[in-house]
Amino acid sequence: MKPSSIIILLLIFLSCNNIEEDKKLPAQKLSSYINVFVGTDGPGNTYPGVAMPFGMVQLSPDNGLGGWDRIAGYFWQDSTIAGFSHKHLTGTGAGDLYDILIMPLNSRFQEDLWPEQEDYRPYSKFSHDKEEAKPGYYSVNLLSSGIKAELTATQRVGFHRYSFPEDDSSQILIDLGYALNWDNPVDTYLEIKDENTIIGYRLSTGWAHNQREYFVAKFSKPIKKVDLYENNQIIDHKKVKAKKTKAVIHFATSDSEQVLVKVALSSVSIDGAIKNLEAELTSWDFDKAVSDAEKTWENQLASIQIKGTDYQKEVFYTNLYHCFLTPSLHSDVGGYYKAADHSIKQAVGYKRYDTFSLWDTYRTAHPLYTIICPDNVSDFIESFLAHYDETGLLPVWSMVGNETNMMIGYHAVPVIVDAYFKDIKMNKEKAYEACKQTALSNAWDLEEYKKYGYVPYNGKNKGHWSVSKTLEYAFDDWCIAQFAKALNKEADFKYFTNRSMNWKNLYDESSTFFRPKNKVGEFIKNFIPKEYTEYFCESNAWHYFWAMPQHIDSLINMLGKETFTNKLDSMFNYNPEPVDKLPVFSTGMIGQYAHGNEPSHHVAYLYNYVGQDWKTQKLVNQIIKTQYSNKPDGYCGNEDCGQMSAWLVCSALGIYPVNPSNGIYDLTSPWIKEAEIALPEGKKFIIKTKNQSEKNIYIKEILFNGKVYNKSTISHKQIMEGGELLFVLGNLSEK
Repeated sequence: MKPSSIIILLLIFLSCNNIEEDKKLPAQKLSSYINVFVGTDGPGNTYPGVAMPFGMVQLSPDNGLGGWDRIAGYFWQDSTIAGFSHKHLTGTGAGDLYDILIMPLNSRFQEDLWPEQEDYRPYSKFSHDKEEAKPGYYSVNLLSSGIKAELTATQRVGFHRYSFPEDDSSQILIDLGYALNWDNPVDTYLEIKDENTIIGYRLSTGWAHNQREYFVAKFSKPIKKVDLYENNQIIDHKKVKAKKTKAVIHFATSDSEQVLVKVALSSVSIDGAIKNLEAELTSWDFDKAVSDAEKTWENQLASIQIKGTDYQKEVFYTNLYHCFLTPSLHSDVGGYYKAADHSIKQAVGYKRYDTFSLWDTYRTAHPLYTIICPDNVSDFIESFLAHYDETGLLPVWSMVGNETNMMIGYHAVPVIVDAYFKDIKMNKEKAYEACKQTALSNAWDLEEYKKYGYVPYNGKNKGHWSVSKTLEYAFDDWCIAQFAKALNKEADFKYFTNRSMNWKNLYDESSTFFRPKNKVGEFIKNFIPKEYTEYFCESNAWHYFWAMPQHIDSLINMLGKETFTNKLDSMFNYNPEPVDKLPVFSTGMIGQYAHGNEPSHHVAYLYNYVGQDWKTQKLVNQIIKTQYSNKPDGYCGNEDCGQMSAWLVCSALGIYPVNPSNGIYDLTSPWIKEAEIALPEGKKFIIKTKNQSEKNIYIKEILFNGKVYNKSTISHKQIMEGGELLFVLGNLSEK
């Protein structure tokens, strides 16, 4: 055989291997169904830029304006772009990050769109007609300059490509003084390292009180002239250090000339950023980087492949995409990271993650991760335990190596306990110690919670969120009790079981609600359940009435089945009146139910517990159809780091973790026609529907692996073993 023939056969063999390797991917790219602009309008607070699954970099356009609507830096209704920064939060109510802003400029900038700004910054106009985005790629035409901006990313590196018109005064701005909302720089540094490299750091405060971003920026075009600014004054040096610094790089460009910039980040050091760049992006091939990002996203999204209408796929995969944007990678390629005690630590044998919005995500997002990306969950747990080593407590709402202490509960506990019972790899004794010691601490009103069995409204912190804290602490305590029982720690099991019943201490028979109580055991006077007061965390007494997923049966027994059911009906039928004052987070209203905020998320499933499962099926279908869409305002509330999206994903599949730590999923009628979930070891869990239509949304019969299944729940173990769950659907008259 000729050598050329051998080569041809070898190429055919390798090609076939590649086809086999990607065989699980569908012919139609799953990313093509995703609208990354969903959530950029309305209250969603998402960003449209580029990030890899759970990546460190979130490179996205900033409109340059502050305010609630622009928490993620970008608001669909705006028409300006101030630049492209490398860090963003997705779907939160906290305005922070926006680190390392880059903006291309030229002589066409004549109009000062915001002349009143303290620190001059050129804003370009833009139009959505000249904007394109998909997972791993973003582009926009900057109308004020004629420059086309394109973005992509690796895990730790942002990659820019700017196509300039002909101009002798083209520029690229690096602005470390740029800040929005709660964010504020405290110390920044820029240095011209060589003709293609600028290094520096941005230390800032805000929601994250001690944030550190070190970076290296590599340019494809040699740097001939740079103006360095120290607090808005040009200085004649090659390095500058001040609260606010910026660099304006000058060069001439020919028509359509492309200038590329690679920006690698690190929370540890400039050297760490350089190593991240060397490890992840040595090439200047921008198109290949886009292709690599797309392939990574395709494999990530292929964890669940569904059948349904194009609209269903667009909504489903857009939400699945948002599930993978946080938590965020925090450690460098060498494992080093800025720790929560502000030291430098090294993650050995795992990747350190942060950005844990646990009050939101413990409910649905983290249980979903145990099915579709269990290896990541192991790293999340290790990250929790590292945080415990660094601070003595498990994280509450941590990000970029800081504890913000935002929201309530010690909800790393249910995530850990859920993962333990689902056989996620962890150091179980250390994990238990972290859970127990966090619960025994005196942080977050726990001292009074332990003393009184509830958080009093006239306590040390004046009862801020006192009812909500009591109920959520009780759930976390139940989780620790189950962990203790599994580890044969009988005394701890009894102690935390007793604490898990503390929700009963605030139940008021006269109002049939959980009601604020003072230190001497007196309920607060003038109590109106629908009012939003300081005693309930971003909610009212209606929302928190159902906040003991560990003891739903006990709540039913305490009220009686009929009273419980009537109250559940009222939850969805008792509409706010025009004179009621609803806060910004009370959105997605169906009666008193507020889908735009997390405490309500499991409530529609509670009809399963009183034998009226058709009401769950009707309500879940209604929520999906009315509170989600494939448009920019497609979220009815803050997307909240994947929680709002995870609710949609689980509910569309017909499985939902009412108790997010017992390994049990409540069943409802799937919204999509069919789904195939990829599991470890090549196993698959398949969900199918029969006779599904607009009216046929009610379950007539369930078959599991071909046999009649008479339960309204399914266990995590059953799912992970693989199999087929068939829902036979009909209309209400057929129930």
